[in-house]
Amino acid sequence: MLLDVKRINVPPGQRVLLRDVTWQEFERILAELGEHRSARIAYDRGILEIMAPLPEHEYDKEIISDLLKALLELDNEFISLGSTTFKNKNMLQGIEPDQCFYIKNEMLIRGKKRLDLIVDPPPDLALKIDVTSRTNPSIYQALKVPELWRFEKGKLQINLLRDGCYVESQESANFPGLPLIEAIPRYLQQSATYGRNATLKAFRRWVREQIQSKNYD
Repeated sequence: MLLDVKRINVPPGQRVLLRDVTWQEFERILAELGEHRSARIAYDRGILEIMAPLPEHEYDKEIISDLLKALLELDNEFISLGSTTFKNKNMLQGIEPDQCFYIKNEMLIRGKKRLDLIVDPPPDLALKIDVTSRTNPSIYQALKVPELWRFEKGKLQINLLRDGCYVESQESANFPGLPLIEAIPRYLQQSATYGRNATLKAFRRWVREQIQSKNYD
């Protein structure tokens, strides 16, 4: 492919679609784009999508990530890897979530600097914010990511992998018993009025109350 990737300009909220991209070309494009960039990529058997997020997308991603970390910090060892590129050469697929977490499999990747999904497990939970881009759930599904959160138009959708396919769920497998589909959008919206720190403090208090009420049941 005679393509100078650095000359491709993707305006915020837009995407570029490239077809007939070989795995070797995909790897070269990733190297040319570098790690410190705002654009996200998705590769599915020859089709490469390059997306540039809007500021709205980044705000939602940061706050929801903070809420997830607040949940995990209560009683979990975890590793958050942000928009790490996850790829599997054998499947000819690759994806960059907006945020991802190793929770149950945290021990298996602790200390690793490079991950290879041919031998390493995928993240236990991936987050994708859909403002203008599409999520590509089929790629997450093929890479066997157990739990995929999709946030779009103010609503949270939780997808759990069951028999190789995603099934929409009212509960998170990683945080069972918590009504997060209602709570996450509510606290995200609250952050725009009260600020990040006040919102996280209120969210942590809400989580503790939820746990205590279940202990008394």
